[in-house]
Amino acid sequence: WCGANNLFLNVDKTKEMVVDFRRAQSNQSPLIIDGSSVEIVKSTKFLGVHLADNLTCNLSFKNHINQVTKTAFCHLRIFLRQETSISDVEKLVHAFMTSRLDYCNALLGGFPASLINKLQLVQNAAAKVLTRSRKYDHITPILSSLYWFPLKIRIDYKLLLLTYKALNSLSPCISSLLTHYNPSRSLRSQNSGLLVHTRIAKSTKGGRTFSHLAPKLWNSLPDSVRGSDTLSQFKCRLKTYVFNVFYT
Repeated sequence: WCGANNLFLNVDKTKEMVVDFRRAQSNQSPLIIDGSSVEIVKSTKFLGVHLADNLTCNLSFKNHINQVTKTAFCHLRIFLRQETSISDVEKLVHAFMTSRLDYCNALLGGFPASLINKLQLVQNAAAKVLTRSRKYDHITPILSSLYWFPLKIRIDYKLLLLTYKALNSLSPCISSLLTHYNPSRSLRSQNSGLLVHTRIAKSTKGGRTFSHLAPKLWNSLPDSVRGSDTLSQFKCRLKTYVFNVFYT
């Protein structure tokens, strides 16, 4: 393929990762390109996300979470050394920390709280710095004063945005993963925009898939939010609904 498109493949920088969903993984022969074998790795970084070869394991994204946490705390320590105002620190936090916490966070949907809490510690530390709060102050009122959602809510929010886009032809590549609920007999819920929530045998294998998480979150929304006419209207109504549910 590279030769047909006038491209040169650097074998020394090429890595191979075999994604095997079986618990007992089999040995894989190395890939040979132009007489050179490609190195087989257990994890790699792709578009800023650290991926492991066993995506069904809870630890598959542990390296990614640890890296994001380490980088974010490093930025926060640098901000504290600078003699800048709180408003400037807030801009830096959103530019270098919040952006990292939100980047591809939909991939973390369905993960156990023990992993998500590592990222939550980053947000908590940044919030206490901005509000000049003490170390052991309760974090919920602090996040509420900043109008920040916790990491778990931010992940669900991103999944719901993807769901709305998929249902309204804004993300056609994932539209086939969702199915509208059409009951066999006439019911009041048939026109409420519900989705079919598929059952899974094991939460570790299918519980974190978009096709399972999205219908569960979408069906929990009120009709006024699901029936939004535009994406901007959906975002506004969703933020208002989530804020009222979580903080009131």
